[in-house]
This record gives sequence, structure tokens and C-alpha cells, in this order.
Amino acid sequence: MNPVIVIPSYWTTSEEVVGTYDHATPVDAPEPELARCLESLEQVRGVMRTVVLLVAPPEAAEAARARVDAICAEHPNLTPLVVGAPEARTVQNAVIAAAPRLSGETVSLRGYGAIRNLGLMVAAILAHDVVVFLDDDEVALGPDFLVEAVYGLGQLTRQNLPVAAKSGFFVDAEGSCLANERLPWYDRDWDKNIGFNRWMRAAQEGTRISRSNFACGGCMAIHAEAFSQVAFDPYITRGEDMDYLFSLRLYGMDMWFDNKWCVRHLPPSTPRPANRFKQNVFRWLYERAKLAHAATKQDLSQVTPESLMPYPGPWVSDDLNRRIRSTALRRAVGTRDHAEYLAVWASGYREALQNAERNARSYLSFMSWWPAIVQRLWGERDLAAWLVDHATPPGVAAYNPYVGDGPSTAAATGPVGAGEGAPS
Repeated sequence: MNPVIVIPSYWTTSEEVVGTYDHATPVDAPEPELARCLESLEQVRGVMRTVVLLVAPPEAAEAARARVDAICAEHPNLTPLVVGAPEARTVQNAVIAAAPRLSGETVSLRGYGAIRNLGLMVAAILAHDVVVFLDDDEVALGPDFLVEAVYGLGQLTRQNLPVAAKSGFFVDAEGSCLANERLPWYDRDWDKNIGFNRWMRAAQEGTRISRSNFACGGCMAIHAEAFSQVAFDPYITRGEDMDYLFSLRLYGMDMWFDNKWCVRHLPPSTPRPANRFKQNVFRWLYERAKLAHAATKQDLSQVTPESLMPYPGPWVSDDLNRRIRSTALRRAVGTRDHAEYLAVWASGYREALQNAERNARSYLSFMSWWPAIVQRLWGERDLAAWLVDHATPPGVAAYNPYVGDGPSTAAATGPVGAGEGAPS
């Protein structure tokens, strides 16, 4: 296998308090999360290449590029590439040339899903057959991070099911993989932590590799068998990792869970929980509408709330409407962000419903183009050489990519992890 580690990294000006994304690093931060993340990768064996997807607003782009280039230059052993706005535009132009009738920003540095797709596309251009996603506020916990990441990928289970995508999990600073269940009264109807913990405890006690109801975007490995066929959803506001699990199922694949592979998550504080809640309202209403529309297509598999119990099934069920409105009103009363939660209750909920209806069909339309785009750009030599030349930080020796003939669509034979507990 030829894995690449892909790290989305979000940056902003020091004056900005809240950005579009969950967290963004100020360009003048004395100890940026990316530096800590790359430092942890120095101990990891077998790193062939690391791609940093640099996301920054125009006013911070130049300073952020200089900062990220400098950080990456301190880790030449990781053969880093920094994909910022110039590189992203070139990849976008190649995607447009491959699919001229495709509309919207489906592969770009804007929007969680489109950013992930950019990482997949860069990997395809450079002929990497495995993409390992890691977030910049996470750290690898040992030298076998990549060994664990590729364990089982491209193989068949004992039931002849292909393992083409899998998720590990993250632990917090105390080493726990469980979510906090001590919720305030106003989150009584937003209690996804309880359902998540029920699922996680069972998964931790089961076989090493099992069919997953959970996807961690910061600890995820995707084989070309999957990412050449299924893209991330660029139309979702957040939760693109969990959504990828749903999308895989729609197209007859699965996300698998590896209870031996994990990272440590060390996130900064969230300055605006009300903003995240609103994004989640848009996310789950869109998700439900998307799955309902997909259920009308005979060539797609159905993904139902019942198949996603105990988590995240309730969040794509009919009860979602009540949960949203109840939580918005309770938080308007019980928190300091009265106006913001009241706005979600009064109008944001309806806006999210309209957005869901408007975009429910968009992903399936995009997916009609994706496999051909990947096939067209896989190992594209001139584009790969240009990327290496322009994305390699100053002071780092350029690593010439191996360019293959195309992604494999057949899984290797043999059971996963004989003696380790193959999926059932």
C-alpha cells in the first residue's frame, strides 16, 4: 500500500473571534495545534507523505501560508505538501476539465465535505491508494499509527465483505473514548452522548474490526476502492465524517470500526456553541432529507434510523423536529445566548428545512460524476509534478510521486486479522 496522511488545518487572523469552522488557529498563535500534530508524527514509522490542506480566509491566507510552510519545513522527514488556495484552484480546474457540466464547489477549500474531497483528489493525483485523515488538533500515540491505520484495509472479512474504509476513535486528555453524559437540563432532548456511549462500549468489547455506526474524521482510513467510488458530501454544514458512513451504505459499502486504532484529541474551546447548534440543525435536517430521497432510488441501498440504533438513528428519525425546537427553546431560556437560540427556534429551523429540501438531491447528482473524475485524474503525471513543485515548502526536498495506472477496484483475498477477531 501507498498511504498518505491528509490533515485539514484551519487558520484565521488573530483579530477574529469566531470563524466559519469549529476552531481555527490564529496566525500568530505561539503554539499552533498543527505543530504539535506533526511533531507526534515524527515517531510514526512508514510515513511516505503528509498533505496539509490549508484553509484560511483571504485576509489571512498569505500569513497562514508562511506560518504553515515554516512549521512543515521543520518536519522534512514527513515529506510534507501544503495545499493552499493556488494549489486548490489548480485541482479545481482539473476537476472542471474532467467534468465540465459539474456545478458548485464540490472539491475546494471551502466547506467541510469539499475540503475532504480535495484531500481525496490530491491523493488520487499523486496515486496514493490509501488516505489516512488526521485532524490538526490530534496527536498520534505511537510509532505504529500507520500500521494500525492500514490494518485490514483492502481485505475481505470471513463473510467476504470488503473492508474499504474504516474509522478509529479518539481519546481525550484523560484517555477516555466516552462522551460526557452529565448534561444540563436544557439538553435533555439533545442527549446524543448517551446513545453514542452505548454504541462505543459495545464496539470496544467486540472484535477488533466490526461494522460501524460511527466515523471519526480525525482517525479515518479510506482505501481507493472506496474513495474512487464515493465522495464526501460537499452540501452538508458539518458532520461530513458521519455522513460519509451513510453515503458508503447508500452505495453498497460499509464503514468499519477498529477498536485498536486511536488518536488523542486535544481541541481548543468552542467559543460559540450556539453557532455549532445551528449548523447541527441544518446538518441533521439535511441528512434526513437526503436519506429519504435516496430511499426512492432503486439502485441505492436504504439507510434507515432503525439500522443506526442506538446512535445516530434518533437524529435521522421523525422525532428530530421535536428535538430541535425543544432544545432551541430550552437553551434560549437556560443559557446566556438567549437571542441566538431563540432565532433558531423562531426562524432558523424553517430555514434549515428549506435548505434540506433544496439540496436533498444535490449529492446524488454530484456522485454521478465522481468516479469518472477520479479515474480521469488518477496519477496524472503533469499535474502531480506541478503539485509537488508548488506545494513543497521552501527548504524541503521535493519527493517525486510514484504514478500508477489507476485505483484498484478489487479487494485482496483472505480474512481480516485471523486470530484478531474478524468482523461478523
